[in-house]
Amino acid sequence: MPTFRRIMRNKSTEQFSGLPYIYALLNCLICLWYGSPYVSQRNFMLVTVNGVGATFQLCYIILFILHTDEKTKMRMLVLLLVVFAVVALVVAGSLQIPEKVTRWYLVGFLSCGSLVSMVASPLFVINLVIQTKSVEFMPFYLSLSTFLMSASFFMFGLFNSDAFVYTPNGIGTVLGIVQLSLYCYYHRNSIEEEAKEPLIVSYV
Repeated sequence: MPTFRRIMRNKSTEQFSGLPYIYALLNCLICLWYGSPYVSQRNFMLVTVNGVGATFQLCYIILFILHTDEKTKMRMLVLLLVVFAVVALVVAGSLQIPEKVTRWYLVGFLSCGSLVSMVASPLFVINLVIQTKSVEFMPFYLSLSTFLMSASFFMFGLFNSDAFVYTPNGIGTVLGIVQLSLYCYYHRNSIEEEAKEPLIVSYV
């Protein structure tokens, strides 16, 4: 939310990337389908969490599109249409499979792939942080929420012995730790650099 308050205040997305929100929307929609009774059983929590998550991600993407430049706007719109097309293809295709176990495996592998793509999407931001030595474009609360969500679903997957849930979220937990570690390191360094700047004393 602080990121989008800044975007709306400045009426610009600056160097913030919209890709994490696209990947997150794709992941939420596929995982929502994976958790539905048509694919798996006793996964109501997956449906609830990913349904809410998809709604928020769609709102974020719309806000991002409204405040970005024309070139990025077109790219984001195309990617959004691709997401809806992919999800529609997954739903329609999986419903053609009569054996529920085969359907579960297919959608499970796809949800696993979408989760890995979502947790890997911040790698661009991590690279930007290392290059600029600044955490300005890696929001702390986004990194923290990604870590907490991945860790929670990692434990949920372990508890339910669902490899399609705990494997990608285990990767997400590790990447979340990396992001938070980088944030702490470069945020501390920036504070130290500011403290070292000479003070200009006025005697007027």
